[in-house]
Amino acid sequence: MSRKIGIIGGSGLDDPTLFENARDIVMDTPYGQPSSSLREGMIDGVPVVLMARHGREHTIPPTQVNYRANIWALKNAGCTHVLASTAVGSLREEIRRGDLIIPDQFIDFTRSRKLSFFESFAPGEPVHTAMADPFDADLRCALIEGLAGLGYAFHKTGTVVTIEGPRFSTRAESRMFRSWGADIINMSIATEAIMANELGVPYAAVAMSTDYDSWKEDDTVTWEAILSVAQANAQKVLELFRLVIPRLA
Repeated sequence: MSRKIGIIGGSGLDDPTLFENARDIVMDTPYGQPSSSLREGMIDGVPVVLMARHGREHTIPPTQVNYRANIWALKNAGCTHVLASTAVGSLREEIRRGDLIIPDQFIDFTRSRKLSFFESFAPGEPVHTAMADPFDADLRCALIEGLAGLGYAFHKTGTVVTIEGPRFSTRAESRMFRSWGADIINMSIATEAIMANELGVPYAAVAMSTDYDSWKEDDTVTWEAILSVAQANAQKVLELFRLVIPRLA
């Protein structure tokens, strides 16, 4: 089966020069407008579709992102797999600024989002999607092998806790998440993974550690600091995607 790869770009990862022969497609969905138009193109002969999670100008706050429309639009555009990038805060001393993480689990701590495509069931046909391992194993292996080859500092596994945002955690919340076993924190990945799993689209993410959230007394998270590290890390993730995507064909 030929593959078409969807890419969801987070902070610093909506680069329109990622691929060749790019063209924009505006798509409506049964769930409203997605965050941005779809930018289709090729990477080494593999068709790809880029979605800017927060809009092209980063104008959509995390809770207001239409995750259902985004995932539906990518699948409707023919995407067989989805790779996502995201900036995260580190909840562990060993996950340093600039490190990359390939999450294998999530904790969903959001409260105000649409968390399912299924707002009603057909009579006698309830749908309860398995979510024990929410990130696709084959995609994760491809990303891990790619990172090992590139020589970047990275972590093969990690539990991401997704919070509502757009505010950052209090110190008490950050320490609580650490006690739960979470390794990194962000505002989007769990919601996307849920939607992708419900539609049967293999999904994996590359997380870019930009800060230490709020648990460290001597280190306070700010958006300016996050943006600086995310922009530097974005080039690493772009290189990773350029390496891995041709191997997925």
